Amino acid sequence: MTAVLTAPTTTAGPVTTALAVARRTVRKFVRTPQLVVVGTIQGVMFLLIFRYVFGGAIGAGGLDYVEFLVPGFVVTGVLFTGTGAAAGVAEDMEQGFFDRLRSLPIPRTSVLTGRSLADTALVGWGAALTTAVGFAVGFRIETDWLSALAAFGLIVVFGFAFTWLFITIGLYAGNAQAAQGMSLLVFPLSFVSSAYVPVDSMPGWMQAFAEHQPLTAMVDAVRALTLGDTATAVLGHSTAYYVTTSLLWSAGLVAAFAPLAVWRYRRG
Repeated sequence: MTAVLTAPTTTAGPVTTALAVARRTVRKFVRTPQLVVVGTIQGVMFLLIFRYVFGGAIGAGGLDYVEFLVPGFVVTGVLFTGTGAAAGVAEDMEQGFFDRLRSLPIPRTSVLTGRSLADTALVGWGAALTTAVGFAVGFRIETDWLSALAAFGLIVVFGFAFTWLFITIGLYAGNAQAAQGMSLLVFPLSFVSSAYVPVDSMPGWMQAFAEHQPLTAMVDAVRALTLGDTATAVLGHSTAYYVTTSLLWSAGLVAAFAPLAVWRYRRG
């Protein structure tokens, strides 16, 4: 009797695949701690510079500048983390990791979902550390801890949405150095927003863009959740308005960039 050998047809499920890729990425962070430490130190340094060097010269529209600054800085920390995500994806492409995964019977979408989950975990870690530094330099929550936790969860959701933008950049960049350079094109969003200065302090032609871009919506949502009536009186809308707007922006980012990233990954 002749034995017939057939190729295995078992396909790993989407959840299993995503978690496996996420674990692999997290282990890479752990084994290369400078990937986490450098980004964290950068964020802390910039927060201290804005707090103690520029803070005395910037008006915050009725809020103490430290109360105005810290929510903005925690949110824009997503961009610091995203730069590493873009470079990491480009490196995996360059080293053939994704090519090996394409040869396996696994869902293609789950590979990028796993990478996004790992980078979102890093966003949460960075946000927690930046928040701790914010408390150390004088920031205080004026609502309740439930609202504060909601604000932190919102930051994580926003981080997940932005990771898809940076994953897309990494897939198109070709190498890690190019990915880092391309990621810097996103950073002007943090300055042309309400993160560091009130929008009404900007030139009129710039205010329209600053008022209607995702970072402003998210920053103002976090301010409203952590500062309550003090913030909403200055911002001009209710907490529900800013939270809803920021969630819509998050959904829009995922809807725009997740399919684009998957398409690029499948094309190789």
